[in-house]
Amino acid sequence: MNMRIGAFEIAEPVPELVNPHALTMVRPWVDVGSVVSIALARFEKHLGVKEFGRLARPGNYFDFTRYRPTSRFTKGVRELTIPNSVINYSQSENGPDMIFFHLLEPHAYSEDYTDSVVEIFKQFGVKRYGRLGAMYDFVPHTRPVIVTGDLGGVPAKPGAGGLRQRTSKYQGPTSIMNLVSDGIAKLDTQIESMNFMVHVPQYLQLDEDYTGAARLLEVLGSIYDIPEDLPPFRRGRRQYRELDKAMATNPELKELVTRMEERYDTEEVEPTEAPEDPALSSEVESFLAEMNQLFTDPDKERPD
Repeated sequence: MNMRIGAFEIAEPVPELVNPHALTMVRPWVDVGSVVSIALARFEKHLGVKEFGRLARPGNYFDFTRYRPTSRFTKGVRELTIPNSVINYSQSENGPDMIFFHLLEPHAYSEDYTDSVVEIFKQFGVKRYGRLGAMYDFVPHTRPVIVTGDLGGVPAKPGAGGLRQRTSKYQGPTSIMNLVSDGIAKLDTQIESMNFMVHVPQYLQLDEDYTGAARLLEVLGSIYDIPEDLPPFRRGRRQYRELDKAMATNPELKELVTRMEERYDTEEVEPTEAPEDPALSSEVESFLAEMNQLFTDPDKERPD
């Protein structure tokens, strides 16, 4: 029988983790362009993770008319996949043990849900907590992707992978998942805390933004032992180069990007947590939709 911690069912045999570090993401609230999903999938594959656990009854927390189950045939047998929050782990002799939280934002009983996440931190003696996210912003695809956040005193290589360190001053609507941070802060043990937010072009809205994912891995690589060839920079450059070519035929979009470049180059860009959408004509919106479809690839992990 599997072990239960709050709402989560932990797979047997339960691993013995030593001062693990936890990296968390919340879908779909702050995972635009699947930036965090792609980055963590590559990091986890490199580490050879195993499943740690998942919600025992996801229907207690999620509305399945909003997170739709999927049906498929495998060898002639219909299989139903139910959306869930999944936790993976890795163990290493040369680095810290890791726990990866792939969390869906809840629709009901949110306090019980977040309390269960905090209870896992407490039960396994998590030493470091990292929140990872990605958002749309008024930034051009022709400039380096911005990553903002706070290391919280966590040691990093010089330059921290180009991280722009700042404390968010955002006020307004947010996610109930912030209760996880509040709960961790109240634990008896001291846990290091860091957070990173990737800012990708709002006007582009790729389903899979590999440049954003590469930049997140670059920042994480200033803290953890990540191979230099793991971030998918080449694939991201190919995506953005295609847009460069296409802009030549769309002067209105080119003008919009030029305005963003001027702002990027002359100001200390301080993105808001929920930027307004730039006004785009129907022609530009149609053009970007076509480009997005061109870039969409069902195989997220195709080699560079």
